[in-house]
Amino acid sequence: MVVRRLGTYGDWFIMLIAGGLLLFWLYRAFYRWLHEPANVNRIKLGKGGAVSSNDENVKLLRKRGYEVTSGKHVIRIPIEMDDSPLGSGTRLYIDYIAEKDDSAYLVKTARERMPMDWTASGVRDRLLVYALLLPDCSGVLFVDAKEGIVRKIVFHLID
Repeated sequence: MVVRRLGTYGDWFIMLIAGGLLLFWLYRAFYRWLHEPANVNRIKLGKGGAVSSNDENVKLLRKRGYEVTSGKHVIRIPIEMDDSPLGSGTRLYIDYIAEKDDSAYLVKTARERMPMDWTASGVRDRLLVYALLLPDCSGVLFVDAKEGIVRKIVFHLID
């Protein structure tokens, strides 16, 4: 059995490569930790509700080229006031998740009892919370099947 030795230079070279990779990995981990916002709570949506192909909103989204990937999501939000729970908290509802051109969108549907105020402050008050809740999405789609309208809302936050 023949054993080849790399010699002192070969051993040092391998140790240098391994040490460099370890330092690079430690630097990346520290950099991510340092630049991550404090108390970031990423919301991960589950599977969501079933999508009915007979739903008018789903039909309209498909007609406009969107693929509806999941149905209703309920996000529970506990609330504290003066260090005690405020009831059972609140919930936010996302009607659908839709995709188009490798971009994902949250979908909110029109409600007769809550008409949309199409001013900048009205859109902000009604839909900004969804864009902030899931910043990885490309925007919010507002769908009104009765009027045949699909509006794409994108919020641009300026530092």
